[in-house]
Amino acid sequence: MKYLFILFFLVSVATQAQNDNWKKLAEKTVAFQNEKDKVSLSGSEKDITKVKITCTQGTLELKSLTIVMENGEKKEYDAKGLGVLTNGMSSVPYAVPSKGDKVKYLEMEYDTKGKVLLTKRAKVEVWGKKGKD
Repeated sequence: MKYLFILFFLVSVATQAQNDNWKKLAEKTVAFQNEKDKVSLSGSEKDITKVKITCTQGTLELKSLTIVMENGEKKEYDAKGLGVLTNGMSSVPYAVPSKGDKVKYLEMEYDTKGKVLLTKRAKVEVWGKKGKD
């Protein structure tokens, strides 16, 4: 019962955080394998200070996230301690390396969990936030 309460709390916090000045910048459907993908951001909202990944379908283990800026600067984050994201769960926010520049793209290394015949592919969304916090 204790773990159920903790899981419920984490999911509700993740859902609430998405509505707190966070804007969806990209969506990606990921395959059932260990993979590294490049995710280009859509729209003009690329001058952000934080990025997070939200799983909207399936199960995903995020291993690393690299933020690449338009000026060529990169910052890689090790996300192995994050654990596994399931439907509705979000990663911790990652700080963008150059606050005065725009994000060019993200590189995500991940491993999807589940059985190909039983579950659908995992889907993730990239969210960005401007300002402090």
